[in-house]
Amino acid sequence: MAFSELLDQVGSLGRFQLLQTVALVVPIMWLTTHNMLENFSAAVPSHRCWAPLLDNSTAQANAPGALGPEALLAVSIPPGPKHGPHQCRRFRHPQWQLLDPNTTATNWSEAATEPCVDGWVYDHSTFTSTIVAEWDLVCDSQALKPMAQSIFLAGILVGAAVCGQVSDRFGRKLVLTWSYLQMALWVVEWTSTQARALAMTFNALGFSFGQMLTAAVAYGVRDWTLLQLAISVPFFLCFVYSWWLVESARWLLVTGRLEQGLRELQRVAAINGKKAVGDTLTIEVLLSAMQEDRNVSPAPASLGTLLCTPGLGLRTCVSTLCWFAFGFTFFGLALDLQALGSNVFLLQVLYGAFDIPSKIGTLLLLSRLGRRPVQAGSLVLAGLCILANTLVPHDMGSLRSALAMLGLCGVGASFTCISIYTGELFPTVLRMTALGLGQMSARGGAILGPLVRLLGVHGPSLPLLVYGGVPVLSGLVALLLPETQGLPLPDTVQDVQSQALKKATHGTQGRSVLKSTHF
Repeated sequence: MAFSELLDQVGSLGRFQLLQTVALVVPIMWLTTHNMLENFSAAVPSHRCWAPLLDNSTAQANAPGALGPEALLAVSIPPGPKHGPHQCRRFRHPQWQLLDPNTTATNWSEAATEPCVDGWVYDHSTFTSTIVAEWDLVCDSQALKPMAQSIFLAGILVGAAVCGQVSDRFGRKLVLTWSYLQMALWVVEWTSTQARALAMTFNALGFSFGQMLTAAVAYGVRDWTLLQLAISVPFFLCFVYSWWLVESARWLLVTGRLEQGLRELQRVAAINGKKAVGDTLTIEVLLSAMQEDRNVSPAPASLGTLLCTPGLGLRTCVSTLCWFAFGFTFFGLALDLQALGSNVFLLQVLYGAFDIPSKIGTLLLLSRLGRRPVQAGSLVLAGLCILANTLVPHDMGSLRSALAMLGLCGVGASFTCISIYTGELFPTVLRMTALGLGQMSARGGAILGPLVRLLGVHGPSLPLLVYGGVPVLSGLVALLLPETQGLPLPDTVQDVQSQALKKATHGTQGRSVLKSTHF
C-alpha cells in the first residue's frame, strides 16, 4: 500500500529498525522479570509448626533424657501426607510413646493435634526472606498467594484496557514512554512486510532471555525486598532513552498529521543512510501517496467498530480467545514452577532456554506454513502436552517436568504468533485498540489462571484438565481466522473488507488496492 512504498524508500529494514528492536528488547527482558518474580519472591519454603520442644530453649532443657532433634521432631509434629513433618498441624502435647519402636500408625492417627496456633518455622537455606514467610501465607492462608498474583495481573489488565485506546488517539510514542505494554505493534508499523515476523520474534525472544535473567538475579539476591528493588531500577534507564524513540509515521499519516509524519520519515531516512531520499519527500509527495486512503472515509476507531463491522467481528472474537488461552495457561503454570521440581532456579533457566528455539522455530514455520496453522497448532500442542501430564504418575517427576516445559514452550510459540497475527488482522486505525483488547483478554485469563490451582483440593488432576482444555479449544477455533501471510498491513476498515472480498471472489492478480508480497 501507499505507506509501504514510502517505508521502502526511507528504508524498511536498516540501521533504524535494528536500533529500535534492541532498544525495546532491553525493557522487555526486565518486564519479564516482574511477571515471573513471584516464583522467587513468593516461593514457599519448607515449614512446620512452631513447637516448644524444638524452638524454645527452656522447654528443651526440661525434656527427659538426651534426645536429638529428630526424636524431638517426632514427638512434636505428626507426619504429613508426603511422609515428612506435617506443615500445618502439631501435637497438642508431646507424644513420647511415638519413640517406642513398636508404635503403629494407629497410635499416630489417634494422637491429638491442633493447628499452628503459635506460628511457623521456615527453612531459610534457599531464600532468606519471601512474602510467604513474612506474612505466613501457608496452610489456611495459602489461597492468598494466588489471589495476590491475580491482583497484580489485574493491574496489568487495567493498563492494557487503557493504553490501546489512548495510543490510537494520542500516538504510540507518548504511551510507550510511560508504559511498555504497547511496544510490539510499534515495531510492526516501522518494519517491512518481509521482515515483520523477524522483528516481532526478536522482541518475543526478549521474554525468553528475561526468564533466564529472572533466575540469575534471584539467585544472587535471596531477599524479596532487595530482589524487587534490583529488578525495578533498570526501568529508569529505559524511561530516559525512550524519548529518543520515533513516533509511528503510519499512525501520523493515517490520522492526518502529515508534517510530523514527514519529519519522522526524514529522520528515519537519515538514520538508515538515505538522507538524500528523505530530502526529496514533501507534503505533496505524502498527499499523493496517501490519496487512496484520503478518498476513503475511515470508520471510527472504537471498540464497537471491532465487534460490529462485517469482516472484523469474527477476527476480534477469535483473536481475543487466543490471547485469553495464552494468558490463562501460561501464567497458571509459569507462576507455579515449584510444583514442577525443587530447584526453581534451574527450572526457570531451562524454560527460558527451551523457549528460544521454540520461538525461532515458530518464525521459520510462520514463513513456510502461514499464520493460521501455526497459531492453531501451537495451542493444540501445548494443550495436549498439559493433558498428557494427568496420565503420568507423580513419582515420574522428570517426565512430568518435561511435558510441562514442552507445553509452556507451545504456549510461548502461540504468543509469538498471535503478536504478529493481531498486527496483520486489523487496520492501522484500530490496530492498537485490537491489541489492547487482546491484552485485556490475556490478562483476564492470567487473573483466572493462578486461581484455578485452588481446584487441586478437589482433585490433583483437575487444574491440569482445565489448563490443557482451554488451549486445545482455542487452537481449533483459530482455524476460523483468515490467512494473512504475504499481505501488507491494512490501514482502513475498507482495506480489510477488500482483502476478504478479493479472497471470496478469487479476483485477478492485476492492480488492486492491496498489493501482495512474497513473505
